[in-house]
Amino acid sequence: MKKKVNLKNSTVGFLFVSPWVIGFLLFTAFPLLYSFYLSFQKVKITTSGIQTKFIKLENYKYAFLSDSVFVDKVTQYLQELIISVPIIIVFSLIIALLLNQKVKFRGLFRTIFFLPVIIASGPVIKELMDQGVTTIPSIDQYAIYQYLNENPDGFINGILLYLIKNLIVILWFSGVQILIFLAALQKSDKQIYEAAKIDGASNWEIFWKLTLPGLAPMIIINTIYTIVTYSIFSLNPVIEHIQKNMFKVNTGFGYASSLSWIYFIIIAAALGISVGFMTIKRKKSYS
Repeated sequence: MKKKVNLKNSTVGFLFVSPWVIGFLLFTAFPLLYSFYLSFQKVKITTSGIQTKFIKLENYKYAFLSDSVFVDKVTQYLQELIISVPIIIVFSLIIALLLNQKVKFRGLFRTIFFLPVIIASGPVIKELMDQGVTTIPSIDQYAIYQYLNENPDGFINGILLYLIKNLIVILWFSGVQILIFLAALQKSDKQIYEAAKIDGASNWEIFWKLTLPGLAPMIIINTIYTIVTYSIFSLNPVIEHIQKNMFKVNTGFGYASSLSWIYFIIIAAALGISVGFMTIKRKKSYS
C-alpha cells in the first residue's frame, strides 16, 4: 500500500516537472548540442536549405589565430569584468546597509534602487547611452577627465577612464544584488549584535567581525549573478561580435557557433576562478 502511494506521488511529481523538462530539451539542450555540432562545420544557407561541411577545428583556429577583433573584444570584456564586478558588489553592499537602517520612506528608497532592474533591457540602455543620460554630467569639463582622455594609453589610465565613462551604467546593474544583501541583513540574528554592543564592540568592529562574515555566502551568490548578467548583456562587445559574424558570408553560423562556445568556456572559467578563490579564502578565514 505504501509503495503504491509513493509511486502515485512520484508520478504526480514527474507530471508537474515534465513541462519544464520537455521545454528544456526542446529549447535549450537541443540548440546547445546543435550549435556545438555547427562549430565544427562550414555552414552555408542556400535556397535548398542549410548545407554543412566538416572542417574539424578550423573555426576555433581562425578565432585565435586570424580574428584579431575577437581577441581584442574578449580582452576588453575581461578587463571590464575585473573592474566592474567588484565595484557593483561593494556599491550594492553599501546601499543595502544604508537601506537596512530605520529611516523615513525606506520602502520608497528601496523601490528607487530596484527600478533600474525593470528597465535595464538592452534597447533601453542603448537609447539612454545615446542621449548621454548614463554619463556624469559635464564630466568632460574636469581637468582629470581631460588629462585621462588625452592620455588613454596605460593600464591605470585606461581603468580610470573606463570608470568615469561608465560609472552610472555599472551602478545601474546593482538592483538585484542590493535586494539579496538586504534580505540577508534582515534575516541576521539581532541578539548577536546586541551581545556585541554589550561587550563594547564598535560599529566598525561589528561590521568586520559579524556583518561581513555573515554576508559571505551572499557575496558569492551576487558575484555569480553579476558575472552572468554582465556577460550575457546584449550590449556586450563579444556578443555583438558574435552576432555580426553570424550573418557574414565568409564566416556564418559555423564560425559564430565556435565563438559562442569559446565565450561560454571563458565565462565558465571566470565563474570558477572567482567562486573558487572566494570559497578557499572563506574556509581559511574560519579554519
